Amino acid sequence: MGKMLMAKCRTLQEENEEIGTLASEGKMHELTMKLALQKSQYAELRKQFEGLHDHVGDLTNDVEKANELVLTLQQKLEERNSEIKRARDELHQKDLQKKGKADADGDEKIDVDSIEAEG
Repeated sequence: MGKMLMAKCRTLQEENEEIGTLASEGKMHELTMKLALQKSQYAELRKQFEGLHDHVGDLTNDVEKANELVLTLQQKLEERNSEIKRARDELHQKDLQKKGKADADGDEKIDVDSIEAEG
């Protein structure tokens, strides 16, 4: 009976080792699967990140071009405003000259009239 118990113990011990190995392999398989999933998710996130990074780069370039265009347009606007101011000043000067000449012609007329009245 002792030999039978010893044999049964060895059998149980072998079964336990097999179950332990299977459990270990199962755990290892589970961890391997989780790792593969993590790697896949990482690759997808990396791909999305690179796409977004490229898009942000494109947007940055667009903003820089837009800023350059705004500066150019501001300079042109300032030039046009200066031209308009110069044109208005010239027009105002011409109006003053015409008014001055008209006043001078009117003064001459008065002088002629006053001379005729005296004569």
